[in-house]
Amino acid sequence: MDLATIVGLLGGLAMVIMSMVLGGDLGMFYNLPSVLIVFVGSLFVAMQKYTLDQFLGAMKIAGKAYSFSLSKPEDVIEEIVELADAARKGGLLSLEGKEVSNEFMSKGIQMLVDGHDADVVKNMMSRDTKLTTERHMQGASIFDSIGDVAPAMGMIGTLIGLVAMLANMDDPKAIGPAMAVALLTTLYGSLMATVVALPIRDKLQLRAAQEDLLQRLITDGLLAIQAGQNPRVIEGLLKTYLPTSKRGTE
Repeated sequence: MDLATIVGLLGGLAMVIMSMVLGGDLGMFYNLPSVLIVFVGSLFVAMQKYTLDQFLGAMKIAGKAYSFSLSKPEDVIEEIVELADAARKGGLLSLEGKEVSNEFMSKGIQMLVDGHDADVVKNMMSRDTKLTTERHMQGASIFDSIGDVAPAMGMIGTLIGLVAMLANMDDPKAIGPAMAVALLTTLYGSLMATVVALPIRDKLQLRAAQEDLLQRLITDGLLAIQAGQNPRVIEGLLKTYLPTSKRGTE
């Protein structure tokens, strides 16, 4: 569970709702036509830019913004050093069946055990990393589209409300509901983009960068094991992936 995402989302919504409550009746900030125009309409408009599978897949990927967690690079480095020690003592075949915390690493170990050349291992793992990053970035682009569309749909709702208001200037009772649509759609559009869509986009981009770094670290570590390098040398090599403050003494 990503605490920062959950706390940020709930905290942001809480501040908005609190300001609404302090400003008067919370019910006056609800308007069904505005909800339909912005929240439902924005999803349909953004859907046009992608295939249905891509759009629905992005909804699943969004869960990674809230619950997905990667292994810490420090822990992965420690695992790789242990694997290097085992391979140095018993050969690459001794790595077969080793339990590791990362599925990507497990696939790489299996390629080493199967005896693939270093170029084959590097190409296959690099391609896997590239495709994983592309999937994350595609999901991020969908939420970027929603973030762009929502304020625009809010503006469309505002124009609809203004037209309805101007068309009924002789009926004071009709002016209020029309003005509510005009103002609330702008509010809803800003909320959908700022509080939901764009933070999910940014978090998915962060996840993509984190996973890319971790998988490149694993690839370099396994290739070093295959090349028979000393475990201490491998550890020093992989620690270059860490911030300087986390490298410790090498």
